[in-house]
Amino acid sequence: MHHFPPAVTNDAELRKYKLNGKGKKRHKYPKFQTLMGCEEPSKVSKQNWCKERGGGRNMKSAIKNQKNPNRIPLGPNRALMKKKKKNTESKTENDEKSNVLQPTTTTLLPSQQFGFFLDRLKSANNRLKLSSLEMESMADTCIVELLQDLEQNAGNLSKHMKAVFGKSWKNVLCEGQLLEGKVDPGSPAVLVISSSALRSLELLRGLRPLTRECQAAKLFAKHLKVNEQVSLLKARVNIASGTPNRIKKLIEIDALRLSRLAVLVLDMHIDAKGYSLFTQPQVSGEFWDLYTSHLHQQVIQGDLRICLYGHISQMQNEVKSAALDE
Repeated sequence: MHHFPPAVTNDAELRKYKLNGKGKKRHKYPKFQTLMGCEEPSKVSKQNWCKERGGGRNMKSAIKNQKNPNRIPLGPNRALMKKKKKNTESKTENDEKSNVLQPTTTTLLPSQQFGFFLDRLKSANNRLKLSSLEMESMADTCIVELLQDLEQNAGNLSKHMKAVFGKSWKNVLCEGQLLEGKVDPGSPAVLVISSSALRSLELLRGLRPLTRECQAAKLFAKHLKVNEQVSLLKARVNIASGTPNRIKKLIEIDALRLSRLAVLVLDMHIDAKGYSLFTQPQVSGEFWDLYTSHLHQQVIQGDLRICLYGHISQMQNEVKSAALDE
């Protein structure tokens, strides 16, 4: 083993005294050997030396933590300052997001939900012009009553749909075979309408336990062409989810049929901008146009029931109550 001269005090001088001769081995950590002041320190002395310098039992960490007392800083560490600033900004942004006031929510009874839906329909009727007879023929029995002890989120949608269909849920929602005269191609039993394609996908993920044998139909415009959706609707479809504009278009070209439709799920989710299916300007108009032209008659006849899925915000509820009082 080679002895480093006592004059060796830094890395530059260590490099001068490196030995590369055959048959001679260098110490694994020459700087550690110099700092220890011995040729081959014992295992215990190595561990103690490392612990004193905050490296635990790791010699590399101890050497890295060893600071040069003669080092003069040339200025502030700009990289470290930039990193700290970025972390502070991201933390502030997250705090602002978490402090945004969310509307308080409440679970309404079917009669209250019906009042809320009817209020929205009346406000939209200024453009759509439904007759007073059509408006009065609706009853609160058209609203689906969901499980009260189960949260109304995307993950629980399949459980709620099972409860809605009762004992027949497996035959209606899971079977994949077409039945002549009973089940037409492209005629879902459940139609989910939401304000965006991303939200439709999120709800479909919650319905996966019901769509393993029979594929669900994605009825929105994002990354999907009409021809692809028409081909999919030539087979049996039990569950479909999409946005109002594309659903209306597929109904009008006779690709999507409504002969078997039993439950219309209207997503009440409020997005990051504070909009929902009923409040987002463009989507809301497209939905009411779809509803009045293709769905309203089935609701009146009692063939189709409406499910307002998700908590209705307290603000919406107050608007409903004020309108009904007038």
